[in-house]
Amino acid sequence: MSVVQKLAANDTESTQFRASIRTMITLLGENADREGLLKTPERVEKAMRYLTSGYAMTAEEVIGDALFEAESHDNMVVVHDIEFYSMCEHHMLPFFGKAHVAYIPDGQIVGLSKIARIVDVFARRLQVQERLTDQIAAALDRTLQPKGVGVVCQAAHFCMQMRGVEKQGSMTTTSALRGVFRDDPRTREEFLRLTSARR
Repeated sequence: MSVVQKLAANDTESTQFRASIRTMITLLGENADREGLLKTPERVEKAMRYLTSGYAMTAEEVIGDALFEAESHDNMVVVHDIEFYSMCEHHMLPFFGKAHVAYIPDGQIVGLSKIARIVDVFARRLQVQERLTDQIAAALDRTLQPKGVGVVCQAAHFCMQMRGVEKQGSMTTTSALRGVFRDDPRTREEFLRLTSARR
């Protein structure tokens, strides 16, 4: 079953969703019947279902059969600058940025595009950045069983930039380390040096 099929809502759910958006528009003081807003509930439903499509996916599903024997390769594999877009669970406003993901194989490697897909699995949910970073690391650790995993995420949060303190230049950096990335200072230093060079 595809993600699109999993996300397809039944008629009752769609009706309820769109009615809720219409009610919100009205409570905000707008006329939900004016031309520019007539189809807004339908558009918002489609957008929100896409932006939260990670609930319909798992890391294991997106990796599929893209696991390969690593042979003698036991050096660090790093994928830089993976763009992600997510939704803050506190205000349902976007936060977006880049993830830097690394692992050291222990018998198997994964197709590189799958690492970006794993980021999307967890980014396309209602999230906090700290959990997002940890979930990416945990999924790679669980599926690959490598010697170690390191993840650094950097993001700008609209809940800080558009409202509240309104600090437009602020960025948040989070990290999650597993295995040798946590336990071996030299491995950790190499990973953080490689990722900091990209910031």
